[in-house]
Amino acid sequence: MDDLGSAPLDGHGDAAGKEAISDMKSSSSVLNKSMQRVAKWSSGQADTGNALIHGDNLAVLKMLAKTHAEQVRCVYLDPPYNNGESYQHYFDSMGHAEWLQSVSARLEQIKLLLRTDGSVWISIDDSELHYLKVAADAVFGRGNFVGTIIWERRTTRENRKVLSRNHEYLLVYAKNIATWSKSRNSLPLTDEVKSRYKNLDEDPRGPWQSVSANVQEGHATPQQYYSLKAPNGRLHSPPKGRCWGFSEQRMIEEIAKNNVWFGRDGNAVPRLKQFIANRTAGLTPETLWRADDVGTTSQAKKHLLALFKEISLFDTPKPEHLIQRILQISTDPGDLILDPYLGSGTTAAVAHKMNRSYLGIEIGEHIKTHCTHRLQQVIAGESGGISGLMDWKGGGGFDFYRI
Repeated sequence: MDDLGSAPLDGHGDAAGKEAISDMKSSSSVLNKSMQRVAKWSSGQADTGNALIHGDNLAVLKMLAKTHAEQVRCVYLDPPYNNGESYQHYFDSMGHAEWLQSVSARLEQIKLLLRTDGSVWISIDDSELHYLKVAADAVFGRGNFVGTIIWERRTTRENRKVLSRNHEYLLVYAKNIATWSKSRNSLPLTDEVKSRYKNLDEDPRGPWQSVSANVQEGHATPQQYYSLKAPNGRLHSPPKGRCWGFSEQRMIEEIAKNNVWFGRDGNAVPRLKQFIANRTAGLTPETLWRADDVGTTSQAKKHLLALFKEISLFDTPKPEHLIQRILQISTDPGDLILDPYLGSGTTAAVAHKMNRSYLGIEIGEHIKTHCTHRLQQVIAGESGGISGLMDWKGGGGFDFYRI
């Protein structure tokens, strides 16, 4: 998990390190009456809407539900996986029933915070994946389940007794899937997709790719069955079980507009020209996210090492590119993002660089040793993670609160 999920889900964690009363000052824009702003740990421009909150996430979520109901566009959760493994900062093991009850309680509060077009993205591994799916179905409704994303978290083979675990999962839910499906963003065309568009006939409209001119017959009309003569005389008929996508009259019109490609020799099976200039939509997000596209745990560790140097690292951090893709799909600039298990601050750092507002909750002391330090570097214009992709130069700020 990213980042740590360092404290037990029920929030009985370390309460040490309290600041003196003199360090606590009220913000001119109070996040919540039950929280106090700590000037010592706040940084950069004040009252931006960005906040780090030190406290038990269930208690904080209940407070936020009273002040931020239906205001959050996207929630990313990286809870303890309950896989029984020992990490540097904590031992990830609870009773199964206790774990499910704790996660469900937090999801109930998160549902209250989500906008109608909001979504929830939950990182998990095999240990509790299927049980978490049932629990999340109960909260959000099976009809609002978007899908399960497989993230390739490593590209090297693990030295395990049984299987090398190279992937984790993201469970995705919408507050209202009908609304979310219309508002979610497509991914931009990749260089690989753009490379498919050529201009083999020097068409003044620019690069194009060819797509099939025939379709499955299904609900075809008689007008879609005919022989089509290519410019050099060869006759073409649709394959068995298929028909032309257009009627003969429409096909003749498309040929006249130079929208049909018969190959370089003018005799090939006709295909339709699809111009990149006319492509208004991007790519539909897929359920398999490769390491080459969104990064690995190892890459995330290297980034943290560059940021923290002598501060102890996290065992399983998430790469900034992974969170960037989540926010790219599910949010727009200015939207409010929530991470109840902030860990090393990856979600906050990515949201900051992408011009999203954020609320990050963490019970551990590393919210001060890691998260504030990381965001201070983001404000200063640090160049790691997605900084190059977003052309990040620095700026902004955040307020620090404690309950």
